[in-house]
Amino acid sequence: MSAAGSLLAVLPAASVLLLTVATTPRGVDPVAPTRLAAVRAAVVAGAYAVLVVEVLGALHALTRPAFVAAWLLFLLATATAVALRWRRDTPLAEASAATPRRVPVGAAVTAGAGPETSVALADRGPAGGRDAAPVQTGGVRARAADAWRTASRGERLLAGVIGGLVLLELLVALLAEPNNFDSQTYHLPKVEHWVAQGDLDFWPTAIHRQVTIPPGAEYLLLHLRLLTGGDALHNLVQWAAGVLCLLVTARITAQLGGGRRAQLITAFVLASTPMVVLQATSTQTDLVCAAWVACAATLVLDGLRRRTGWGTLLGLGAATGLTAVTKTSGLIAVGPLLVLWGLAQLRLALAARAPAAARVRPVGGVVRVVAGSALILVVAALVVGPFLARVTAEFGHPLGPPRLRESIPMERHDPASVLVNALRIGHTAFDTPLAPLRSASADAIIDGADAIGVDPQDRAITFGREVFPVPAWYPDEDRVAFPIAGAVALLGALVALVRPRRIDSGQAGPLRAYAVVVLTTVLLHTAMLKWQPWGNRLLLYALVLAVPLAGLWLDAILRRHAGRATSTAPTSGRARRSVATLAVVAVLATSALAGVLALSYGFPRRLVGSGSVFTTSDWDTRFLRRPEWADEFRWAASAVRDSGARRIGLVEQNDNWEYPWWLLLRQPDGGSPELVSLQSVLPERPPADPASMDAIVCTGSQPACAKLVPAGWRLEFRDYVGYALPPGR
Repeated sequence: MSAAGSLLAVLPAASVLLLTVATTPRGVDPVAPTRLAAVRAAVVAGAYAVLVVEVLGALHALTRPAFVAAWLLFLLATATAVALRWRRDTPLAEASAATPRRVPVGAAVTAGAGPETSVALADRGPAGGRDAAPVQTGGVRARAADAWRTASRGERLLAGVIGGLVLLELLVALLAEPNNFDSQTYHLPKVEHWVAQGDLDFWPTAIHRQVTIPPGAEYLLLHLRLLTGGDALHNLVQWAAGVLCLLVTARITAQLGGGRRAQLITAFVLASTPMVVLQATSTQTDLVCAAWVACAATLVLDGLRRRTGWGTLLGLGAATGLTAVTKTSGLIAVGPLLVLWGLAQLRLALAARAPAAARVRPVGGVVRVVAGSALILVVAALVVGPFLARVTAEFGHPLGPPRLRESIPMERHDPASVLVNALRIGHTAFDTPLAPLRSASADAIIDGADAIGVDPQDRAITFGREVFPVPAWYPDEDRVAFPIAGAVALLGALVALVRPRRIDSGQAGPLRAYAVVVLTTVLLHTAMLKWQPWGNRLLLYALVLAVPLAGLWLDAILRRHAGRATSTAPTSGRARRSVATLAVVAVLATSALAGVLALSYGFPRRLVGSGSVFTTSDWDTRFLRRPEWADEFRWAASAVRDSGARRIGLVEQNDNWEYPWWLLLRQPDGGSPELVSLQSVLPERPPADPASMDAIVCTGSQPACAKLVPAGWRLEFRDYVGYALPPGR
């Protein structure tokens, strides 16, 4: 990455920060306003990034100058908005400074909670009751300092661990080269195809996922690719999504009545979940999807008690569209969330009790809700619609070809099949290193499935040719389980559903409603998606949605103990509460240990040991999944480059690595190589003629390669990689 590329990469980051300042709410008393502003900035910037790609793609202008111009324009707009707001707010701030007032410390901390620091997570609700102190309303830094000053040692420890994990993840994300398996196959190759073409048109390919899987996260990578000229910052997209998830889940906790400690516990549990730790340094897409789902959730919760404004409606639409264009499975959560929002808005409209002169008629309120719902759908369609239109035009269906529609979604929906699928998904999600426990639970599921007449390996409820069970406890970014976070989230959801007053007596209704959404999401997921060894990745959005209930429940246990520690309760009661407190501490300590181990020894990026980001070369880091392929790719690419070939044919299978060719065969000036597929699974996109190539490179199967090599060409092949050259080269 060049120095100019580094400077250009600042444009999106600066724009988002300015937009956060410009959209911080004023004149109302929202929960955690700075975090709300971060949500607004994220969805606006995300929608803008997607629309820029779509518009410039339609104009065949996916080039660096066009993207630089787009971000300069956005930066100018956000800077102007900040300047206008500063001019408008300065007189009010001066008047407020002249008349300092006493406010509760907890309220000051809430107002200051923002994305700049994890210790600024706000104090609100039952745990936030502190003596009032003379606090001057000020900037985020001052409010963050006040939060740290008033925090307990336990809260500081939680915040310190969260901040440490986030910073170490940032270090790994910057040092490690992209090496996710799926990214080598289709995430990053699709970005390179767009750069080479200058547009978003589909291309002949043997890897259908390059064109059929929603490309929202790759759109964000495309911005970095064109601004920087390489992939050095690609991991930062998921890292930023992880930070956004922490901020938003903490805000959701506050919206549901949680104080500062509850919010910190929520962020702590999520930040130390191995799947989150590992994905935050990768070019996968699951954290990006989870972040958009969380944004939709926090905006929906704002609508439980007050009418939703048009700005928030636009935000909900953008979050819905961004979820759909990133990973359609995220809509399994967004759907119930929008239903909750609609019901809450209808209740508010029908229960309006204003003075007669200003009364909002119920019919008018219902119409407003219907119009708001339509606006959400229209905005979502603007974001995801162009991609769906291309897929529909290519395959005749918005969800792609039959092989995609039948491979992941469940093909049986009878109760017995859904139950077996749910049990298998749960087994994989809650897997632990305890082999006897894993074996016993898997055997019980298999025997139970046989007893109710369901084949536990039925292809209609099982992805591909995979066989249940598989170990999922090892810290691997593609499959690692989350037994701690998943268990406390599930228990928290059940408590919130059945006995919400044990968490917060003043928030029983919102807690129960949110728990219904979380449990509905989990049930829909298990009823709609087949079990697969990598299914824990697909569940990440549901975990992020549920973890606030874990934080609230764990905090309620601690709060009940603290509130009765000096009471005259019997010794046995105090002992039980002590055991409960120790259990919570043990859960948090174990979660922290899991997160630290995942960051230290996780795969395929780690801090220490074999494959460490400090001791492994850039090229070898890319091949940590398949180290034996590193030299083979270099060998074949070197021969092709030495031949002077310009037009190069690709022979590959559906799960082969294509991205290394884009790196190794770049033109001397850094331009994209001319790589053309000699196979195609797109009926309307025929492959190129092998005889028209200057060279052919192959991965996977030597017989498949040999079938496409023209007669008389020289074919060289090793274990996984090969190349072919015409006579005379």
